[in-house]
Amino acid sequence: MASETLSADVSNTPTVAFVSLGCPKALTDSELIVTQLRAEGYGTSKTFAGADLVIVNTCGFIDEAVKESLDTIGEALAENGRVIVTGCLGAKAGSDGGNLVQGVHPKVLAVTGPHAAAEVMAAVHRHVPKPHDPFVDLVPEVRAEVRAEFRGIAGIKLTPRHYAYLKISEGCNHRCTFCIIPSMRGDLVSRPIGDVLDEARALFDNGVKELLVVSQDTSAYGVDVKYRTGFWDGRPVKTRLADLAEKLAELAAAHGAWVRLHYVYPYPSVDDLLPLMADGRVLPYLDVPFQHSHPEVLKRMKRPASGEKNLERLQRWRTACPEIVVRSTFIAGFPGETDEEFEHLLGFMREAQIDRAGCFAYSPVQGAAANELPGQLPQALREERRTRFMAVAEEVSAAKLARRVGAEMQVLVDHAPALGRQGGRGRSYADAPEIDGTVRLLP
Repeated sequence: MASETLSADVSNTPTVAFVSLGCPKALTDSELIVTQLRAEGYGTSKTFAGADLVIVNTCGFIDEAVKESLDTIGEALAENGRVIVTGCLGAKAGSDGGNLVQGVHPKVLAVTGPHAAAEVMAAVHRHVPKPHDPFVDLVPEVRAEVRAEFRGIAGIKLTPRHYAYLKISEGCNHRCTFCIIPSMRGDLVSRPIGDVLDEARALFDNGVKELLVVSQDTSAYGVDVKYRTGFWDGRPVKTRLADLAEKLAELAAAHGAWVRLHYVYPYPSVDDLLPLMADGRVLPYLDVPFQHSHPEVLKRMKRPASGEKNLERLQRWRTACPEIVVRSTFIAGFPGETDEEFEHLLGFMREAQIDRAGCFAYSPVQGAAANELPGQLPQALREERRTRFMAVAEEVSAAKLARRVGAEMQVLVDHAPALGRQGGRGRSYADAPEIDGTVRLLP
């Protein structure tokens, strides 16, 4: 799992050490909290031991993430003793029905769930009162939850300066049997489109060259508000992904920047994005979590689309935009998966020609409905199927990459010491940061 630790020292002020674990969606929550901390005058510490307080933003999606989060909390308690926990793991119940984090680490000062900047700041104020500022302390306070909703400016980012994540909604309306995200983050709540576009403009104005749009279900943006019309710059704009992408493309064009879409479910409405990609206004890249191909497995997973429709959609997308790159994730060894169903998945990979694919061996998650499904497979078989799947995925990806040999492509440079005289590394439009490949730059 990705993690970020903020490390800027500010002397003579209360200091907070901050660790962010998990996915980009959690990272945007961390950025919001850190921005509020700095706005109120708190400094940040490079180490747990040197801080007045430690905040750990946790992940609770899979067992490995839970372990990493609990280990990090334990480390912070051992080195500092004053720890506030937030994030997805904070919303998770233990086997006794109580809070999991507090059951394992009863000495933590406070525990909140995800997307809880107001609660985190309240806990910080209780245990480390905010610094006195004679110039602003007499001004009536704006509540933290209000500030959290109106992010019209780009706050502190925990990513490199040239790219940033833009979260457009919280929660999810799906009830996939292997997932507990809705129980931790709730149902879909779309951010007002004007607020999203204000933040995007501020990010581009501050030097961001790649904007990565994230949510639990990006293609469902606006469903909860029935795609209502909002306003931005005095003009009406619908709360809908295609309309949002159009506006983001306009903002990006003025800065020569990229817009990349993540967590896009394969709904028919995604077709509306393809003209923007074909014209090069939005990167021709879709991160689509297919998870499987066989209709019966997808039914047991309670996924929103069948494998046959997904093949049709992929063909339609490639016809509309031949340069499109599709990345996806899959689960091997889901409960009840037969040999035939797994072979169907391998056949889908070969026929679908997924450019970038990752695969997890199915792992039970406490609280997930899939735990009760019949036909739980042995761990060794799950791992064997994952290995076989990745061999096919790598074969497909290598063949597709070989066709690009000799092509000219724009590259976003991530690292180039000595102004590139020592070489460096970058990414093409086909490569999202931290999850896809890199382009090596020769000195």
